[in-house]
Amino acid sequence: MRAVVLEQYGGPEVLQVREVPDPQPGPEEVVVDVVATALNRADLLQRRGLYPGPPMAHEIPGMELAGRVRSVGERVRAVAVGDEVMAIVGGGAYAERIAVHERQLMAVPAAVALADATAIPEVFLTAYDALVVQGGLTGGRVALVHAGASGVGTAAIQLCKAIGARVVVTVSAGKRDRCLELGADLAVDYATEDFVAAVHEVTGGRGQGADVVLDTVGGDYVDRNIDAVAVGGRIIQVGVMGGGMAQVNVAKLLPKRAALIGTVLRARPLEEKIALTQRAVREVLPRFEDGSLRPVVDSRFALADVAQAHAYMETNANVGKILLDVQP
Repeated sequence: MRAVVLEQYGGPEVLQVREVPDPQPGPEEVVVDVVATALNRADLLQRRGLYPGPPMAHEIPGMELAGRVRSVGERVRAVAVGDEVMAIVGGGAYAERIAVHERQLMAVPAAVALADATAIPEVFLTAYDALVVQGGLTGGRVALVHAGASGVGTAAIQLCKAIGARVVVTVSAGKRDRCLELGADLAVDYATEDFVAAVHEVTGGRGQGADVVLDTVGGDYVDRNIDAVAVGGRIIQVGVMGGGMAQVNVAKLLPKRAALIGTVLRARPLEEKIALTQRAVREVLPRFEDGSLRPVVDSRFALADVAQAHAYMETNANVGKILLDVQP
């Protein structure tokens, strides 16, 4: 099969498509013919040698996929050959085929085209886990979402609106309208406006701030997030695009009784990943059928053009997901 194999680390030019052996399913695994995969910021870090994926014979990036079941292990019962499925995985999705545990698979919603479904797993599970599972966001509350035009950001906006919460996002000026179209109540230009002041203005009647902050940026945002969060609120740190080092006045957390929580999906044990996936199947996927959620696709590239796709992502021009079409 064809796969993007990392034989060295560096810029987009190190991404090369190679022939590698097909995966073989374990007793509870399924081999999926990958129709499409998608780019994530973690892929860029992995390409540079800064965020290694799970052990595998060949280091193949890629954290999500959509495709059709090709073969199943002897103990698989949940899916059958030919089923259209999608999944978030630790790595290996930049390939024509991949082996995945059966309980990590999700059925592709009937309302979503198979080739677009790969824009769902990583960003919607990340946003759902951060906002709802760990953040405790419910209807009537307020979320602050940084990088609102990113894949996670566009998913977070829709999830907030679907559960009846208000959402403030930070975004570059050129992407503001797109975030508002997706349902953001307020889009703050991070280059010229103060998101702390904006959040307090939105929540002025309550005089508190955001109940949940979803931050993919880090850096100097961390200290300002404490100023923006409500009493008893939660700051969920899911990325550090702006830097992993921050000077923070921790004392400000104390009177607010707020929590700062760091989280990633890739490093979690298999059973935790399965539990999150199955909860999302029950609570998130039905919203794609009723139209309250939808994948946001910015652009598509062929698998052979993976280097161009990575270079494009590094420009930060995208709104939503960048997809790689692997096979029909």
